[in-house]
Amino acid sequence: MTTDVDQALSPVPLMQLATGFWAFKTLAAAHELDLFSRLSGTAGTTTRELADALAIEARPAEMLLTGCAALGLLEKNDDRYLNSALAEEFLVRGKPYYFGGFVQMLDERLYPGWARLTEAIRTNRPTTWDPDRQNSVFDGEDPRLLAVFWEAMHSLSTFTARALGRTVDLRGSRRLLDVGGGSAAFDIELCRLYPTLTATVYELPKVAAIAAGKVEAAGLSERIEIVAGDFFDDASLPAGHDTILLSMILHDWAEDRARAILQKCWTALPSGGRLIIAELLVNDERTGPPPAALMSLNMLIETEGRNYTPREYHAWLDDLGFQDIGTVWFEAAGANGAVIARKPPASA
Repeated sequence: MTTDVDQALSPVPLMQLATGFWAFKTLAAAHELDLFSRLSGTAGTTTRELADALAIEARPAEMLLTGCAALGLLEKNDDRYLNSALAEEFLVRGKPYYFGGFVQMLDERLYPGWARLTEAIRTNRPTTWDPDRQNSVFDGEDPRLLAVFWEAMHSLSTFTARALGRTVDLRGSRRLLDVGGGSAAFDIELCRLYPTLTATVYELPKVAAIAAGKVEAAGLSERIEIVAGDFFDDASLPAGHDTILLSMILHDWAEDRARAILQKCWTALPSGGRLIIAELLVNDERTGPPPAALMSLNMLIETEGRNYTPREYHAWLDDLGFQDIGTVWFEAAGANGAVIARKPPASA
């Protein structure tokens, strides 16, 4: 006998979950074939024209165009397919906010690692690199793919920085230290949002060189300093900053090493200084949200860390002596919130 509950249930959500990779691989294939850059600034393409241009059969050309249109990446005008506004803005090579590097990084590096997720779960070891032969995720990595990775992260971080800067009031900050600041995307955007702010990007030497180039291109070399270093090897962090930012950093590390980074932040901050931890935060109930929970699984195949909860960060910061600990929420590609704390004034 069929019950009301049975009638309400449907395998459609499972179908959507199970076929999620179909959409991603459609996007990745179109990007690999340079479809969006090819169409930029043109009157679009017909199926036949694309087939000829790519030296492929009309059948797969039609399927690719149809799939991209269905995903909102292309629009159709009569028999011609054109870039949608989304694709034109983010998937055309050379555009200021080009996001295609992130797609390429996912396709070439993370997709194969995720195919071995069960192995990672069983072994508690990463699958995108070999910890028996490499010291870190970046050790011995293909320089071409590393360059793609940092370009990808710059685009992701730019929009995350804007969301953070509009949610967290930095008008009282004068000098920001961005620990593990990558390509300086956060510093560039935050300095643009706050004209009196200056920043220091503290990064590994190879990445610091990338950051310096980005800062120079943004015309902010007088306000953003680049300092090469390693927050585990160096005795201390650069001093003289009233605000320290850890953006998408702590999720890379196990709890003991994350706490060690926070300890160095505590030491480097002056009395009254602020610490900002921006991450995709898993909720305290550990039931989601999906972007944070799935990013945490991504840490399983990539790092020793995971995505932590606000309650965990609050406890660690409280152990160090931080006060006024709170969490603010926002919506961005790379983070959904920030845990903020203040180092108390020195005792009288």
